[in-house]
Amino acid sequence: MKLNYFSSSHLAAAIAAILVSYGSSAVIVYQAALAFAATPEQINSWFTSLGLGCGLLTLILSIKYKTPIMFAWCTPGAVLMISTMGIPMGEAITAFIFAGALMLFVSLTGFFDRIVALIPRTLASAMLAGILINFGSRVFTSMETQPVLVMLMLLTYLLSKFRFARYSLLLMLVVGFSYAYVMDLLKLDVLQWQAPTLVWLEPSFNLQSIISVGIPLFITALVSQNVPGMAILRAYHYDTPGKPLINSSALATVLLAPFGAFFINLAAISASLTLGKEVDPDPSKRYRANVLMGIFYLILAACGGAVVSLFTALPSELLWALAGIAIFGTLISNIDTAWSEPATREASLITLLASASGMTLLGIGSAFWGLLIGVGVYHLNRKIKSL
Repeated sequence: MKLNYFSSSHLAAAIAAILVSYGSSAVIVYQAALAFAATPEQINSWFTSLGLGCGLLTLILSIKYKTPIMFAWCTPGAVLMISTMGIPMGEAITAFIFAGALMLFVSLTGFFDRIVALIPRTLASAMLAGILINFGSRVFTSMETQPVLVMLMLLTYLLSKFRFARYSLLLMLVVGFSYAYVMDLLKLDVLQWQAPTLVWLEPSFNLQSIISVGIPLFITALVSQNVPGMAILRAYHYDTPGKPLINSSALATVLLAPFGAFFINLAAISASLTLGKEVDPDPSKRYRANVLMGIFYLILAACGGAVVSLFTALPSELLWALAGIAIFGTLISNIDTAWSEPATREASLITLLASASGMTLLGIGSAFWGLLIGVGVYHLNRKIKSL
């Protein structure tokens, strides 16, 4: 690759996305592993296998389709598993394999593509906007505890956009980390190196565990990650076929589950950080940020269990400010798209409000319900107008 293949904006977007992906959920995955009584070596294997799977899929498929495709683990699924106590690791592994195999079946039969085809682009944008509003607002709630850090990052971002728009995210990162280091906000004492390892976790069959872990994990990954993730790509006019993406991630889950990769799927929220025009004015070149991201995933996989201590060392306010500020451009773009068609504005508004509400029904988050209700309103309005 040429030296100028990657720009600073590609690098900044990749760093932001990987920090948001890991920083917001690495500890959750750690707690999920503990729910199944995982040993430190097994936890190391969980992070090594997840980093390998996400990194290889993100790197290879982004290059293949020249599209900014990002894969991640199912954080909502990890949250669900934290409440699951008393299930042996072997039975949990079988449930992971079952969930991945079920996702593969849904994709191969074409059912997944039919779901995505029912979602108008304006509603997908409204759903993402609703989710991102919560992330954006954390910039200001983080000021309560670290006002100088967050204000410096926000000011750097806003001022640099006048002259150095393509470098604004990178400059914001540098300023944030520098301030955190100078003010001794980095908890460097918690950093612990652990060599990466892959430990075979022998599956064992138990129908009750499959029902209590495998099926909820499949549903959560489908409705909160894969469907929104694909809808977001469509909202940015990327027409990459969904079947090979879902097939690849589901197959990777089946193959890597015995090492602790509980579920790999399309990313939704963090994926949006590499989709906007601030990453690259040319949509055909934005995938380069994801190529870098895939490399970063593999580097973090090489850190194994040390990943948890790495992100524990960073102040949470830095991570939330980074996540919130980085999505400003994406949020504006999605709000603009959501209101672009008068015929769908009411459905878009309902989708946005429901997605931003943070509600949880039947263990499923607001992104799914916002999209479901919005699509229902959209088709109802079309039906009424046709009468």
